Amino acid sequence: MRLGIFGTGYVGLVTSVCFAELGHSVVAMDKDSDVVTRLSDGALTIYEPGLQELLRSNLRAERLSFTTDAGEALDSAEVVFLCVGTPSRSDGRADLSQVEQVVRGIAPLVDGYKLIVEKSTVPVNTAYCIDRAIRQLGVEAECEVASNPEFLREGSAVHDFLHPDRIVIGADSERARGLLLELYQHDFGCPILVTSVKMAELIKHTANAFLATKISFINMVADLCEKVGGDVDTIARGIGLDHRIGTHFLRAGLGFGGSCFGKDLKAFVRIADEAGVDFALLREVEKINTSRVDALLKKLDQALWVLRDKTVGVLGVAFKDNTDDIREAPSLRIIPRLLESGVTLRIYDPQAAGKLATLYPADEQLTYVESAYEASRGAHALLVLTEWEEFQSLDFACVRSLMRTPVIVDGRNLFEAGRMRKHGFEYYSLGRGDAILERATG
Repeated sequence: MRLGIFGTGYVGLVTSVCFAELGHSVVAMDKDSDVVTRLSDGALTIYEPGLQELLRSNLRAERLSFTTDAGEALDSAEVVFLCVGTPSRSDGRADLSQVEQVVRGIAPLVDGYKLIVEKSTVPVNTAYCIDRAIRQLGVEAECEVASNPEFLREGSAVHDFLHPDRIVIGADSERARGLLLELYQHDFGCPILVTSVKMAELIKHTANAFLATKISFINMVADLCEKVGGDVDTIARGIGLDHRIGTHFLRAGLGFGGSCFGKDLKAFVRIADEAGVDFALLREVEKINTSRVDALLKKLDQALWVLRDKTVGVLGVAFKDNTDDIREAPSLRIIPRLLESGVTLRIYDPQAAGKLATLYPADEQLTYVESAYEASRGAHALLVLTEWEEFQSLDFACVRSLMRTPVIVDGRNLFEAGRMRKHGFEYYSLGRGDAILERATG
């Protein structure tokens, strides 16, 4: 099929490349000419494992192209995907201005049937608003609006697109349903749920809210473990073996970040407020998540006694591993507070350091280094903020020899406490205190 995709951010780029990989003809539009030039040259604008090779191979195969011209993306497309950003407004509502801008831009160009599909996460009834806006602009051609929400995890988005758990198609006519089922006729080996547009919009928000709730739930239990001497990892394993619960999203630590969970949670709560439904549970989920930074900084403060004039090595600033995304990352709330406390920082992240440097340029108090070992050099403590796999394979004897005092404060519960103590570290994590200490030293 011929597809037009508007927006080449994280969702738009992965969607464009992967649909092309499945054999569709894709024209992706972005208003940023520099982004379009880079992508047209085969250079990624984000870090995502496996995406670079697919981008270049599909450009060579001429199944994929990029443009700043909305008409070019629209003209030959049978299906048009909206993949622009929907960030949070100050009141928690989703900011749909980018969606409206695209709709108003393409409406005058429509001269035949178009199926416009929401791929971005949007509040329920957004499709109705899009359809109304098109009609208000006097478009006489037949247009329909459908929903096909994405369920991509940063760091494994290519795999998630090509091997999904499920595909959700929200469409209110046989023609729209038929087009989207034809688009997904490739054997994905997963259930395809066909429902109304409104239900598809709600499914996406509900899914993200539930996953965020699992993360905050286990972090709430971690706080209890801190008080009573429990081990949250053992508890997570104990309940995760129940197939009704499962092990995913039950890892205690700094909580969720990134561009989705936080904003979608806020938007879902606002949707409920406007409908007169009390989503107090989700407000508590957000409150628990926000508290994780304070919990970690309290550990660091206890470990170092006085923070001023100390040097801290920071391992990881991305909101999770295998991405360069720092949006809503815990590091963005931790680093300024440490700088205000008079701490000197040595920061290492395999992919995201450059993005952080645009917000916090290097100076006498903040240095960006090229390895975890350099972050350790002269440090009074190491602070783990991202669960990069490479940190697991460090030579900890070398790390200890480089540090001024051997203290590790682990915000991701990445390491086994007994192993760290055997290497001579004073080790702090979240929700794994006394129980592990006794087992490691008893």
